[in-house]
Amino acid sequence: MNKSKYIWYLFVVIGVVISCKKPYNPAIVSSDNHYLVVEGVINSGNDSTIINLSRTVKLSESVSTQLMTNYTVVVEAEQGNSYTLQSEGNGTYDIGPMHLDASKKYRLHITTPEGKQYVSDYVEVKQTPSIDSIGFIPKSNYLQIYANTHDATNNTRYYRWDYSETWRFHTKFQSSFIVDGGAVRIRRADESIYYCYASDKSSNIVLGSSEKLTQDVIFQTPINTIASNSEKMELRYSILLKQYALTKDGYQFWENMKKNTEQLGSIFDAQPTQLQGNIHNVSDLTEPVIGYVSVTNVQSKRIYINKGQLPNDWIEKYPYDCGMADSAFFSHPKTGYNDVLYYIIQGGGIPIDAIYGPFGLLGYTYSSQGCADCTIRGKVKKPAFWIDN
Repeated sequence: MNKSKYIWYLFVVIGVVISCKKPYNPAIVSSDNHYLVVEGVINSGNDSTIINLSRTVKLSESVSTQLMTNYTVVVEAEQGNSYTLQSEGNGTYDIGPMHLDASKKYRLHITTPEGKQYVSDYVEVKQTPSIDSIGFIPKSNYLQIYANTHDATNNTRYYRWDYSETWRFHTKFQSSFIVDGGAVRIRRADESIYYCYASDKSSNIVLGSSEKLTQDVIFQTPINTIASNSEKMELRYSILLKQYALTKDGYQFWENMKKNTEQLGSIFDAQPTQLQGNIHNVSDLTEPVIGYVSVTNVQSKRIYINKGQLPNDWIEKYPYDCGMADSAFFSHPKTGYNDVLYYIIQGGGIPIDAIYGPFGLLGYTYSSQGCADCTIRGKVKKPAFWIDN
């Protein structure tokens, strides 16, 4: 092919590609409505039921969400008992174990302070099977955490998981001294800010289905991934996994939610779909309400992962650039203040170690709070559930 024909062919290919793309200009909907968001599961077993209520906000508003207080939230059985949840503030409503009758259907009934009524559809109680095991596999640059479960009766088929994770970590530098009453003194053991515990909750939607399998078995479904250089893997890590059985409709709601929130961004991803939950405004069925209420007993399981169980070449990356400086009791020629007073007592630096000379104490090494105080990112007190190895 000569050069001129090659160029002509190239232009044709480019023209075909461009012609396949069609501009998409979605209609911008401007609404002052704040739609109700209902989060939570009616727990039919031995655990508490916790429902969180909030309302959507416009992107232009300064707050990210509106938490709903002074609502009345009731679990109602079809032709049966009702159970009123207690408001804990901040949009949280809860009740202790209700031990619901698995042969009945239940719904959530919500009443606003203005008297507006919202109800979910009556849904059957789904029995959640136990979590068989939680495991992990070190990959090249991340840790894959997975779960196994099964239902011998083949009645579950649709599953959802969420989790909370906790890890023990330490600061870059260990402070042996503390500022107290305008002076620096030795830090007591109960004042240590070197080791802390931090926690987080899952923000992704984790689903699994055995619908297309002969047996109701979920094998090594991915739950969470953690980077190999994450501080979570520094000392000891724990994950508490919760498992929920879903109806087919409930699974489809969460699947659509996942597609709309996590799987958008390219032409190969799923396209946005209308979320159809099972909660409605009694007097206005056209009002959007976000959420899906399921009824099930929740199964949970916790595991711990130690640093020694991971590859030796996995080195955690500290989240701050850290360094130490020296401070002395000698006065600055310009300010008249000594380094200890200027950089530590008044400046907020964290004293690390003492500096001694031939005639006694000269000053201290010091660093920033982010590099020497773990309490800015965690808590010193060990969680009640935590088991040391």
